[in-house]
Amino acid sequence: MKRNLTKLAQHQYDVIIVGGGIYGAWAAWDASLRGFSVALLERADFGGATSANSMKVIHGGLRYLQHLDLKRMRESIRERSTLLRVAPHLVHLLPCLMPTYGHGLKGREVMTIALRLNDLISMDRNKDVHPDKRIPGGRILSRAELLNALPGVPEKRLTGGAQWHDCQLQNSERLTLALLTGAAEKGAQLANYAEVTNFITDDHRVIGAKIKDCEDGAEHSVFGKVVLNTTGPWMNRTFAMLNGFQPMTQTPLAKGINLIVNRQLFQQVGVGVPSTYTFKDRDAVFNKGSRLLFVTPWRQYSILGTTYFPYSGDPSDQTVSEADIQSLLDEFNQAYPAMQVQREEICAYHLGVLPAIEDGNELSGNVNAEKQYKLIDHHKTARLEGLVSVLGVKYTTARDVASRAIDLVAKKLKRHDTQSSTAIRPIPGGDMHDVGGYIEQEIGKRPWGLAETTVRHLIGQYGTRYTDILHHLSEDEKWGQRIDGHEDVLAAEVLHGVRHEMARSLSDAVRRRTELGSAMCPSDAGLYKCAGILASELGWDKQKIEEEIAATKAGYQPAAGNAGE
Repeated sequence: MKRNLTKLAQHQYDVIIVGGGIYGAWAAWDASLRGFSVALLERADFGGATSANSMKVIHGGLRYLQHLDLKRMRESIRERSTLLRVAPHLVHLLPCLMPTYGHGLKGREVMTIALRLNDLISMDRNKDVHPDKRIPGGRILSRAELLNALPGVPEKRLTGGAQWHDCQLQNSERLTLALLTGAAEKGAQLANYAEVTNFITDDHRVIGAKIKDCEDGAEHSVFGKVVLNTTGPWMNRTFAMLNGFQPMTQTPLAKGINLIVNRQLFQQVGVGVPSTYTFKDRDAVFNKGSRLLFVTPWRQYSILGTTYFPYSGDPSDQTVSEADIQSLLDEFNQAYPAMQVQREEICAYHLGVLPAIEDGNELSGNVNAEKQYKLIDHHKTARLEGLVSVLGVKYTTARDVASRAIDLVAKKLKRHDTQSSTAIRPIPGGDMHDVGGYIEQEIGKRPWGLAETTVRHLIGQYGTRYTDILHHLSEDEKWGQRIDGHEDVLAAEVLHGVRHEMARSLSDAVRRRTELGSAMCPSDAGLYKCAGILASELGWDKQKIEEEIAATKAGYQPAAGNAGE
């Protein structure tokens, strides 16, 4: 996977994909597997915007029961099982708990029915899934069992709890990069920091795009038979380049925030905590009057979220303020007073702008995220041929939506002999059935004398492709050294990210190519060591190193201002 905009612009492609988040990555992998020639353009870094704002939960849609939306529930269940099969090293079971209160919609009786319905609707959830990855049925916990599992939970009207299983992504960024790597190996041409500045049209047809290299300012033109727009919250800005063919109304947006807590609030279980704040889900058939705050254990940390604020600016200008952080903390601490998460325990945050549901003409403070994806054929909506847009809303179902988008692309290309294989084709690194057995086998080999924890870490990130990292040790054993004493990240991972995964900045390397800074800012020693590798590969001088370190540190600091600004 090499970045070369000059080479990329020398060909005409079957499909040009604009946007390198999780939807664009799945689309590139799908189209490449079908034999289409593909170019993918991303204005910043791959998976660095809304796709990075993830609870890292792959869910089966249990909460959709309150909407009686069985179709969407089935889609989520199917995709959860698919990801367990095609990305087994990245996707793992996550037991989940929720306390039940009283005898109404939040009560034990209603949740008993909900769990039974969930088991019935997902009765095929373990088809072709390895025994170690099979999802158990739900169960109801007694009051005593729930208090033992969640000490300090508010006890007023507590009747027990509900337990079910969903899945968790070990590293959502590695999933995006694996898909893009696979697409590149099938011939796709990819580029990050390549901004589409305008579409090229011929009469009523889009035939390509004007692009600017964000690194050197050079301008290029790339041509394709179909353009697939997966720009997510940049959709409104993308539509503005359609020269009179844009939709009449803009998509409303919301800012979603998750917080990384520097301790495990709950051990090895995701917990839904009923908020005490009033919240109305306008689409719910059964409205509980409040929402669930969700806490998931992740490595030695916890992810707390998600909260939404109205957003009306340029998605590129999105920021998290101290007020935003405190707002979510206050809501959680009021819902679970015994836990009392302190501000100094927040070591990082996830931020993303996503589609929202419009309430009248304006977003209210009670923000509802959009629930339904949109697949737009611009020939039908605006008589503009050659352009397809995807407005995705859920991480879990991105593969399925992307496959539908490529089905439409194939139809426009008159390629009726193709169909998606991403539901059965393992992602690069995912070609193992028994993950536990593979890990033990590889640990037994003691490659390069690496510690058992390091081998587990590498396989957890790269799957069977972890040997690509080890190849760098053949060049020089120094690449087997850890970057930071608190992490298992090797220098070879940073080197691999620069040479083979288009890491162009220090932030790219520490936040998305490795786990070095995915949960909190690395130490100064770790940052300088990592920056030294990038400097050697990319020709940075000392001033550039200092600028990159300062920029990376700034990315962990909230901005001043009020919530929603």
